[in-house]
Amino acid sequence: MDFLPTTFYFLLTIGVLVLVHELGHFLAAKLFGMRVDRFSIGFPPRAFGKKIGDTDYCVSWIPLGGYVKIAGMVDESFDTDFINEDPKPWEFRSKPIWQRLIVICAGVAMNIFLAVVIFWGIIYYQGKTVRPVTEVGYVEAESPAAKAGFQLGDIISSVNGRAVAHWEDVENFVYTDALAGSLTLNIRRGNEPMTITMTQPLVSAILEDRFGLSPPGMAPYIASVEPGKPAEKAGLKPGDVIVSVNGETVSYQSLQERVKQSSAKEVTIRWKRNETIQEARITPTADGKIGVSFSRVYTGPVEQIHYSLLASLPEGISDAWNMSWMNLKSIYQILVGRVSFSKSVAGPIMIAKMATRSAEVGIISFLGFMALLSMNLAILNLFPFPALDGGHAVFLVYEGIFRREIPAKVKIAIQQVGFVLLLVFMAFVLYNDIIRF
Repeated sequence: MDFLPTTFYFLLTIGVLVLVHELGHFLAAKLFGMRVDRFSIGFPPRAFGKKIGDTDYCVSWIPLGGYVKIAGMVDESFDTDFINEDPKPWEFRSKPIWQRLIVICAGVAMNIFLAVVIFWGIIYYQGKTVRPVTEVGYVEAESPAAKAGFQLGDIISSVNGRAVAHWEDVENFVYTDALAGSLTLNIRRGNEPMTITMTQPLVSAILEDRFGLSPPGMAPYIASVEPGKPAEKAGLKPGDVIVSVNGETVSYQSLQERVKQSSAKEVTIRWKRNETIQEARITPTADGKIGVSFSRVYTGPVEQIHYSLLASLPEGISDAWNMSWMNLKSIYQILVGRVSFSKSVAGPIMIAKMATRSAEVGIISFLGFMALLSMNLAILNLFPFPALDGGHAVFLVYEGIFRREIPAKVKIAIQQVGFVLLLVFMAFVLYNDIIRF
């Protein structure tokens, strides 16, 4: 990993996201006449900056966030000077709760806005690639779809009354409509129209895990190769798409079974790398393994859909929503213990690596990564945890319901505990990054 470009892309990514987030708080505070004492990119100590009017615009040394210090607000600075003084008209605490809530939520809103704008621009610039099929090419065993009765070759015509034209419609409608608690899919099996209705608990299983259907054309590709194993010795590399075994075309479903059946017997495997077909003879181990992990890649027909500037906007909003939904599902999987926390959480080192890799692919890939991270930042800040925007919002909601302000000393104590826990969490993800790196 080259240090200089990696550092540059990390600082660029975090800098933009933090700037946009804090700008939301800043503009909302200014809109309601609140005085902003400091606008900082990074956490203290202060590195450099310039004071303009009442505000110190600065960059601080710890590049893992930022903050806007609003007069009369208990925040990350833990300023207590104002507690024993009467509220001033320009202070946060003197404003109506609805205005304070807008200020607190404005950072999250700006991160969502940034993600939508990026997706909007990407879709307008390059359109969308869709898979123009609605036929079922694979039904995963024990999945909600399998339990509902789907079979290979079924053609899906509508989801909850909405017609589907391509596989992206199927996935978007299924995962979105599952929130309502039931799904009705009209299909054609041979020449016979049929209806499959999915209710609880199958719908909950979709939300918690996956649907279980794939279109035709899902080919097996190499996700990783173990050093010293038969696959590496034969020249297989991550990203190679397996074409055939002993001259017979294989699918994702059939490949692993074919390899197991050939344990300790030499087989001829052909694969595609970019546009080149390669071939080698490989002898699986006695337990039927060649030292790779397989995944799936779509190799069927695709269509490019282009949108006007206005038509791109709802598509950008849809992409931002789908990204948020996938993030929330991932968080749920971590909380219920289905996914390893240490393998799912990325800290600054992993973010730097992913930012660099996306930038190496191209500007569109880098912007897409930034939009994904912006949505993650928005979701993270909504959590009702002290020191996050969601924690501030909880204070305000409490005060609005009970018509009673939480004492400033209590807020500061809670903020301090939350900030310490947040630092511990950041230290853990940094340590986790280091041992993974």
